[in-house]
Amino acid sequence: MNWLDLGLSSPGENLALDEALLDRCEEGAGGEVLRFWEAAQHFVVLGYANAVNREVNTEFCRVRGIPILRRCSGGGTVLQGPGCLNYTLILRVDRACELRSVHGTNDYVLNRHADALSKLLGKPVAREGHTDLALDGLKFSGNAQRRRKNALLFHGSFLLNLDLDLLEEALPLPSKQPDYRLNRSHRDFLTILRLPAASLKHGLREAWSATEPMRDVPTQQLAALVRDKYGRAEWNLKF
Repeated sequence: MNWLDLGLSSPGENLALDEALLDRCEEGAGGEVLRFWEAAQHFVVLGYANAVNREVNTEFCRVRGIPILRRCSGGGTVLQGPGCLNYTLILRVDRACELRSVHGTNDYVLNRHADALSKLLGKPVAREGHTDLALDGLKFSGNAQRRRKNALLFHGSFLLNLDLDLLEEALPLPSKQPDYRLNRSHRDFLTILRLPAASLKHGLREAWSATEPMRDVPTQQLAALVRDKYGRAEWNLKF
């Protein structure tokens, strides 16, 4: 598997690169990839089917100049920014039988991540809800996927040092909650992962045997996706 440690200059570019890598693998022009990135600025990312006015404090974001974007995968709404380490996995569906279904893919990826994180932290990491990783009942990683016929995108984030006070202001309680949340506030539900980014990246690269650096970034496909999708309000604010 290739690995890529690349954060781009704008929110739209970072989201577009994930989809461009998926498209390229689906078309057979590129292989499996493990990407890492961290945003230099804060922005909100809606899951594909999330309603903006229900999941985001839009007035607060407007006043603070926090952009609101929408990704191509499912899951809930998140705040991105410094201290939030993101990973992207592009996997071929035929690599394992588990990848033929949504639930099987969740198991395949998140069990591997939970094992890797448990080793790094020296304590058990639990899977909670459908796609969360948690320590002692507190969430530190959320994840989502987008599926095509031959390839899939599985991506998520790890809270390393994100401004949770800003997150509390930018996002109301989500309209859909996993049972273990128990209606807790963001502050009471989330936890910061006390782990250096470099250690986490190394652990995940080992877990996925991602040994080859990727050098051919699909810049043309990325630019087209920003122009036609991630840079347009018709996509980002459509619900």
